[in-house]
Amino acid sequence: MRWIVFSFVYLMLTFYGLQAIRTLTKNFWVNAIFIAVALLVVINLIAQFLWSSDGRVLSPSKSYAFGFLLSFMLLNIVLVIFLLGEDMVRLFEGTYSRFFGQRQSFHIPSRRKFVSTVALGVAAVPFASLLYGMYQGKYNFRVLKHTLQFDDLPDAFDGYRITQISDIHSGSFDNYEKIAYGVNLINEQGSDAIMFTGDMVNNVASEMLPWKELFGQLRAKDGVFSVLGNHDYGDYIDWNCAAEKEQNLNDLKQIQKEMGYDLLLNESRFIEREGQRIALVGVENWGKGGFKKAGDLNMASKNVRPDDFKILMSHDPSHWDEVVLKDDNHYHLTLSGHTHGMQFGVEIPGWVKWSPIKWRYRHWAGVYKELGRYINVNRGFGYLGYPGRVGIWPEITVIELKKHSKSGVA
Repeated sequence: MRWIVFSFVYLMLTFYGLQAIRTLTKNFWVNAIFIAVALLVVINLIAQFLWSSDGRVLSPSKSYAFGFLLSFMLLNIVLVIFLLGEDMVRLFEGTYSRFFGQRQSFHIPSRRKFVSTVALGVAAVPFASLLYGMYQGKYNFRVLKHTLQFDDLPDAFDGYRITQISDIHSGSFDNYEKIAYGVNLINEQGSDAIMFTGDMVNNVASEMLPWKELFGQLRAKDGVFSVLGNHDYGDYIDWNCAAEKEQNLNDLKQIQKEMGYDLLLNESRFIEREGQRIALVGVENWGKGGFKKAGDLNMASKNVRPDDFKILMSHDPSHWDEVVLKDDNHYHLTLSGHTHGMQFGVEIPGWVKWSPIKWRYRHWAGVYKELGRYINVNRGFGYLGYPGRVGIWPEITVIELKKHSKSGVA
């Protein structure tokens, strides 16, 4: 039923958008091509999901089908906004002419070519941007560097460097060379530790198998550490039985072990230098609202002393808002991901940072500081759903810890 409703709404938007094309040209083939593309896009999406050989796998072909439909829908929505506004003006003009003008009958003026031309010009911008994001933007890896200063950082860790990655979503990948470039870029940072903050797959552990060897090449002096994200549990698909779902999670844990990742499941580790140490705490996913709340901060920190310098890995930044900031333990730095920055937005360093995801998450991208504690929300390495990125690029974060008498961000 939902496919019928969705298709109806989509086709109505397309029909309305077609009016802009028809205003500019009456050429049969131009109009026919517009209609044909609209139909192929929605039919392809429905076919991908209804006749998929494995409905549990969100394959690249499904993502592209969704991406094309999203691009075409946005094109039509912008056209509808312009044409609907013009129609209101036309209706007013017709009504005014009928009751206050010289006309004896009701007459609505024709559409103006100028309005349709402007509408198509404006609509072409997001349409082209979404297409660009699908073919290039999702591979536009950016290395973002931050220096965080702490009063109580152990002297031996002054200058300690962490590379954080998050939200791999391996089930969406479709270009080995581009992903290999991103993995090499991570290693090139030469950080002391690499920390992965969850969502290795979209739904099933097998999605990681083609990429296991590649991501197993990540190396750092003190190791590669990881936690689970909400997608790693397989909660968003139907399983034949509970045992099958549990086995899928065990398979993913085993894959990470074979890759050389130290997976922290409500656990802690200590990194030592010159007789000093920092604590690394990793919790399972804890998310606000309907997201899984498997994270147990108390259990994860049971071996950590109050005076330890603490780095927390927690996939969902809402955990920081709702739990971590209120905890009696002082977690100096929290590393999160999850939001992807919605894979869409506008960022001009020093000027603007905006994405619709800000209406859902208070902390959604970059470094924030509250109550003397920091969180970095990584924008994600991969992508999910829409197979691209526009304005919010895939991120590799490098964080350097510095000892200082005053806390700050450089």
